[in-house]
Amino acid sequence: MVFCIESKQRPLGARALVTGGAGFIGSHLVDALVEDGWQVAVLDNLSTGRLENLAQSQDRIEFVEGDIRDLKLVGRLAKGCKAVFHQAAVVSVPLTVQDPVGSAEVNEIGTLHVLEACRRQKVKSVVLASSCAVYGDDPQVPKKEDMTPRPSSPYAVQKLAGEYYAGVFSSLYGLSAVCLRYFNVYGPRQDPSSPYSGVISIFMDRAVKKLPPTIYGDGLQYRDFIFVKDVVRANLLAASAAAAAGKVFNIGTGRQVTINDLWKQISKISEYAAAPEYGTARDGDIRESLADTGTAKAELGFEPEVSFKDGLASTFRWFESMIHHQS
Repeated sequence: MVFCIESKQRPLGARALVTGGAGFIGSHLVDALVEDGWQVAVLDNLSTGRLENLAQSQDRIEFVEGDIRDLKLVGRLAKGCKAVFHQAAVVSVPLTVQDPVGSAEVNEIGTLHVLEACRRQKVKSVVLASSCAVYGDDPQVPKKEDMTPRPSSPYAVQKLAGEYYAGVFSSLYGLSAVCLRYFNVYGPRQDPSSPYSGVISIFMDRAVKKLPPTIYGDGLQYRDFIFVKDVVRANLLAASAAAAAGKVFNIGTGRQVTINDLWKQISKISEYAAAPEYGTARDGDIRESLADTGTAKAELGFEPEVSFKDGLASTFRWFESMIHHQS
């Protein structure tokens, strides 16, 4: 089924398409584009995205419920676009382990469809969401873009394939495609309902419900957590960086936090202190993840602006408001 939320007051700026725009990161990106005066189209199949994520912008966007595997549909929506932001994906590592073929149809073939649609429609700039998962468990930290990829899950392989396709489309067809390797993104609207959700959203949900969290493994594994609004800013910078075509950039903070320490900080913010429960480490999970952000700073002018403390506090306030809204 395809339907549209028609704009009541259409912005006068350039047109942009956001795939996966009803999702966690995508919806924040949509809001930022609308605020900047873009004419925004959103494509999402609502498998994990939610229309309520677009409540802030719904009267100023075109929304289409559809799938990136529909090349004709993607082409129609990309027509006339100055920029396309490709966020749609199966983002669960465990789910790609369970279903490598089905997830590849979305993450590889779907991405190829987005790139091909942009090539045919002569889109000026394409920004693709990739992942730090491509580095795998390489012991070298921080992770640098010129490291040899060591994917350890189907998800990581699929994201790496998307990067390679973007590079080929840039060099072979002249399409300006930039790939952003997100590290661990967190913030309001991240769905905690799935066991495969981001760890911060799950911990936040447990804290507001006054329930102890489960930590998989020993909790000494660490992550580079970056606030969603910083990720949005990185996307906007990448879309306007003509010299970045065909390149890959780490999008993180360059700071590490262990999972154990993460729970301690959330406990302090929420004023709920409970000992976590520990479970078996999950297949495909990465032990150490930390970004070298020098290239993104030098070539995109990107530096994270939101501190971890402020980002956690903002995220917790959102989760509290959701609990109060549901009660």
